[in-house]
Amino acid sequence: MPLVVAGPTSADLARGLASELKAEVVPVQSKTFPDGESYLRFERDLRGEEVVIVQSSFPAQNRSLIELFIMLDSAKDLGAERAIAVVPYLAYARQDKRFRSGEGISVKTIVKLIEASGADAFLTVDVHEPDIMKFFRIPAMNSTAMPTIGRYLAALNLKKPHVIAPDEFAINLAESVAKVLNADHSFLRKHRDKVSGVPRTELREIDVKDRDAVIVDDMISTGGTVINVVKMLKEEGVNEIYVACTHPLLLGEAKPNILSAGVKKILGTDSVASDVSEVSIASVLAESLRKLL
Repeated sequence: MPLVVAGPTSADLARGLASELKAEVVPVQSKTFPDGESYLRFERDLRGEEVVIVQSSFPAQNRSLIELFIMLDSAKDLGAERAIAVVPYLAYARQDKRFRSGEGISVKTIVKLIEASGADAFLTVDVHEPDIMKFFRIPAMNSTAMPTIGRYLAALNLKKPHVIAPDEFAINLAESVAKVLNADHSFLRKHRDKVSGVPRTELREIDVKDRDAVIVDDMISTGGTVINVVKMLKEEGVNEIYVACTHPLLLGEAKPNILSAGVKKILGTDSVASDVSEVSIASVLAESLRKLL
């Protein structure tokens, strides 16, 4: 059985994962020096062990990633036999190609650094662009939290729910939730300006009148896309609106803005620690890890 290392950003999730695996948790002592540099220390001998390092890379993502690289490299340097990087939210996954001339493919750089730091395998959840998994040369897996989110929503007794993806790229996520809810699902059309990043959503014909709607996506960042969809659904006579995502970044005033737009509930997982992270993905990670171990 591997040791589960509780990275600074994901200590609670790591403990949940260890419970699922019936594994030992390795605490990590961490601090930030006055100049901003990170200090990390494993509070257990790792020599000869297989370690699972759990470290989500939500903001401040640059620090989270540096901590991940240090933990991976240090674990191997301290004699760990094998190191698996579990990064539930993978930062930079949206920059998976050159949208404009001269841009860096940021996530490709991150993948190289994860491998160079000593990871023998990699696990993430609902990565924004699944095609990035091809950048890995080590065994890598992208799991999904959507069935787990669906089961949580099923307990809310929604009224004839219709599950909606904000764009065609999230249709698989909506389909997974809808399958659990035995509900309809559909997607809207979204165009994002390549320079400003501002999204523009177009309504397709969907039946939501007097029904509850669930807007599903992999992440919610500023909430702009969600708010656009909410406005359209209200014009169509929707009943209650719920928003569910795997990674609730909810930057700045995103949460109050979404709620004030008319959303009854925002639901996320503990891939990102927040006050809406009501669904744990510990069991999802455990099931996937059993295939990698």
